[in-house]
Amino acid sequence: MTQSRPSTQTTPAISVQDVRFSYGSREAVRGLSFEVARGEVLGFLGPNGAGKSTTIKMLTGQYRPSAGRIELLGSDLARHREELQGLIGVCFEEKNLYPSLSGVEHLRFFARLHGVKDLDSEALLERVGLATRGRDRVAGYSKGMRQRLMIARALVNDPEVLILDEPSDGLDPVSAQTIRGVIREQAEGGCAVLITTHDMWEADALADRVAFINEGKLFALDTPEGLKLAFGKRSVRVRVRLASGEVAERVVELDGEESAEKLAQATRGGELLTIHTDEATLEDVFVRMTGRGLA
Repeated sequence: MTQSRPSTQTTPAISVQDVRFSYGSREAVRGLSFEVARGEVLGFLGPNGAGKSTTIKMLTGQYRPSAGRIELLGSDLARHREELQGLIGVCFEEKNLYPSLSGVEHLRFFARLHGVKDLDSEALLERVGLATRGRDRVAGYSKGMRQRLMIARALVNDPEVLILDEPSDGLDPVSAQTIRGVIREQAEGGCAVLITTHDMWEADALADRVAFINEGKLFALDTPEGLKLAFGKRSVRVRVRLASGEVAERVVELDGEESAEKLAQATRGGELLTIHTDEATLEDVFVRMTGRGLA
């Protein structure tokens, strides 16, 4: 397993140390360890049933690990759960909203629960693209609008730790881009962000590091670039028009010896039309490491 840590913080905002959790006789999380620094976005990736949701429930204090230790912001979560929960923002995959309330009423209600007295709900709704629908009842919201409200709700207490379960679920491309911008803004402000997602492109674009989890265990933890270079295969796809008029496509592997000469040979013998690099994706790496896909 590859593992690299950011060096910007001496005390991580999230520290998970050899954590385990079981549902009866089935061990769902098996010796999981990782850290998230302040100002970092960690993508937590794995297929359904890998242990991601169970880990989130432990991080938010809903479940207590059967073994191991979780620290948030330098404090033991088991001993300081209520205090730490006030410093966490959470967006669960389930849309647990109140249909009869408006967007503004939702934010104000949760602000009161957190003891926040000076919330600018209109500005927060504007950040997630709901400025014109804040007075409307949630019953009339689309799935994507409800998701954006869930993310806004997770920010009412200006959290130091932000945990987002499938943050782009139900979002169109424009809304997804808006939410990615909000997540980056939170991280740039010093917030530690952990996101779970099935979208490998989103993880690649957004996360500073990604963690691969499967069957309750951590398989790898590194930057997206580091994982792709360490475990992926790089190649170039060359298309050449031959003297006969036919188009030939040639694939050259870049990771072996004499790759430069092989590439030069592939471009000879006709009119060069296109050259495209075929870089490994995070999903390619995940399948290669675990033998299974993310679906």
